[in-house]
Amino acid sequence: MTAQKETEEQQPQVCTPGDKAFGGQAVIEGVMMRGRHSWGVAVRRPAGDIARVAYPLPPAGSGNKVLRFPVIRGVVALYESLSLGIKALGLSANISLEGLVEEEAAEAAANGSDVAAPTEATTAEAVAPLAALTAQETAEPASEAAGSGVPATSTVVEVDEQPPAFGWKQMAVTVTIALAMAVGLFIVVPLVVVKQFQETFANPIVFNLVEGVIRIIIFILYLVGVSLIPDLRKVFEYHGAEHKLIHAYEACGRPDPVFAQKFSTRHPRCGTGFLLLVFVLAVFLFALVGKPSVPWLVLSRIVGIPIIVGIGYEIGIKWAGRSNRLWARILLWPGIQLQRLTTREPSFQQLEVAAASLEEVMAMDAIEAAALKEKSALA
Repeated sequence: MTAQKETEEQQPQVCTPGDKAFGGQAVIEGVMMRGRHSWGVAVRRPAGDIARVAYPLPPAGSGNKVLRFPVIRGVVALYESLSLGIKALGLSANISLEGLVEEEAAEAAANGSDVAAPTEATTAEAVAPLAALTAQETAEPASEAAGSGVPATSTVVEVDEQPPAFGWKQMAVTVTIALAMAVGLFIVVPLVVVKQFQETFANPIVFNLVEGVIRIIIFILYLVGVSLIPDLRKVFEYHGAEHKLIHAYEACGRPDPVFAQKFSTRHPRCGTGFLLLVFVLAVFLFALVGKPSVPWLVLSRIVGIPIIVGIGYEIGIKWAGRSNRLWARILLWPGIQLQRLTTREPSFQQLEVAAASLEEVMAMDAIEAAALKEKSALA
């Protein structure tokens, strides 16, 4: 009997739809999941086993009610997602390289030679830009945690270590490079291009609309280019695995890799679709700015993007992302189709990794929810 059939026989028959409390992203050889009170990572190591770990999340908004206001909470959620994404990528790199180095060291010892291990900083910086491209679903702040589900069939290894700590220099360099690339590619380039035809687009509204359309075209071409890179195929497969497990949980309330196989690799709360929505909103909102000089236009975009992100969060995540009505499906359809570029059909082994990550976060969420309930009762 195969491992998959054994897993099917072990699945509980009770199927209760889960709430939309979990999200995540693909990482190196694995998946990061985020719940209401915690986040965690599961990684397939070179030896074939699954290493997984989960950490508590700080209280939403750190107790500041202003940070939970509409629009503002969207900016906070994006910052938290990017921050966790960078940490998760670094952690997954450490875990996957640890197993690889162990194998290479053993082989080198047998051959009587030495092997130099790649550094954490080099690996983390190399993959950090993918944090904004892979799945970035936003988990909502919490009140009650879900129970544990069915474990993956592969051997699972608990990682006993503190949350990954990145030096401020490394973090600053990574974020600075990513922001510079984003500003240059999606703000400066469209403005420079449309400025070459400013006499043709004399009307300020038309000028800004054309600039916004150019930005969307660059974004789509960027995704097409990235999707053609062979080395990123596995990341996109784990992206698809993460989506399938979220679908399965929301449909049946458990992290079941067998059940997840029948679901789509595309999800309405994916970060790819969210970014497209932000770009579309920018077309119309920036059309109101007028037609000042290029430096002022660039500044208006940099200042305005956080506001548009907050508005996009309310529309795409809080509103349409939680609705199954026709208008919501129509609004999200372009972003869902765009995920064809950033997701691939995963293997069953990759679904197991996503299930292990979700299971770990569900368990940690339950512990944190119980602690919060006890603390509230004592207050």
